[in-house]
Amino acid sequence: MPDDARGGAGGGPVRPIGRMAVSFEIERAYAEGMIQHAREDAPNECCGVLAGVDGRMTKLIRAHNAENSPYRYSIESRELLKIYTEVDDAGWEIKGIYHSHTFTEAYPSPTDVRLAGWPDALYFLVSLQDPEAPELRAYHIRDGEIEEEPLAIVG
Repeated sequence: MPDDARGGAGGGPVRPIGRMAVSFEIERAYAEGMIQHAREDAPNECCGVLAGVDGRMTKLIRAHNAENSPYRYSIESRELLKIYTEVDDAGWEIKGIYHSHTFTEAYPSPTDVRLAGWPDALYFLVSLQDPEAPELRAYHIRDGEIEEEPLAIVG
């Protein structure tokens, strides 16, 4: 049975979405993987990619935050090429890009919006603003516009 959720995977409470209709399901293992990565890299932001096929996630690929910063993230070009090659060789697509906000809410910052270069990918944000209750949310960012994608964490 799916849990309608904005977050809470990995030990925290699951917070209901409320009136938003769930339109994207993500397996608990991937949600927990992003949250665990965020916790391990704190106080710096973490980052990575979710690969998949046919609207389904198949792999979470952790990346190193080349910025080593609590306020920004980037993936070094060599590592990004390695990720692209792995995804392409497996016949997958990049379905999501994730990073953490260690001190602020799970909402795209102006920098996140400015640097969003994958209009078809979901941008997942993990907030550790409350470390005991991490929050996971997802967005489409297209042409500077932010649209939240309601999530259900399943499995």
